[in-house]
Amino acid sequence: MIETQRLILRPWRDDDLAPFAAMGRDPRVMAHFPTLMNEVQSKAMAVRIMNHIGVHKFGAWAMERKSDRRFIGFCGLSRVEFQAPVKDEIEIGWRLAHQYWGQGYVHEAAHASLAHGFETLALPRIVSFTVPGNTRSWGLMQRLGMDRAEALDFEHPALPPGHPLRPHVVYVKATQSGGS
Repeated sequence: MIETQRLILRPWRDDDLAPFAAMGRDPRVMAHFPTLMNEVQSKAMAVRIMNHIGVHKFGAWAMERKSDRRFIGFCGLSRVEFQAPVKDEIEIGWRLAHQYWGQGYVHEAAHASLAHGFETLALPRIVSFTVPGNTRSWGLMQRLGMDRAEALDFEHPALPPGHPLRPHVVYVKATQSGGS
């Protein structure tokens, strides 16, 4: 568990599944993903995230707001498992319910997640990626001190050639002794 001024990043609970499924049905939250997610897909993703945490002892933690103990999204680290130049790297990623956008929650959670990755897990570098049109996400990557790594950009293998969401841009943050 990681605690920040306003948030708790923690393992997922069963009561997180309904608000997570609601996020997956929200076209604003899912604007840079190929489709909205139904409840079965959302639950399957949450189970994959929970299993990742169980295996690796880190992952995309549930993001809970301290003020009301409400699940508002997720943020954390995960191993990239699909074929891409960043395969087997550790990625920082996030997703936040729309009503909490613009309040600095993801920046707070991502900053703490990066610190955990570098200080606790001793990772040499952490990557992040998104589609070029997702200016909110890559803007956050820049505000977190991540550097654009064009040589690692890729076409997402889960999407067909020509799909508008297939191209992905990559950002990297490395420790002083790590490489980019």
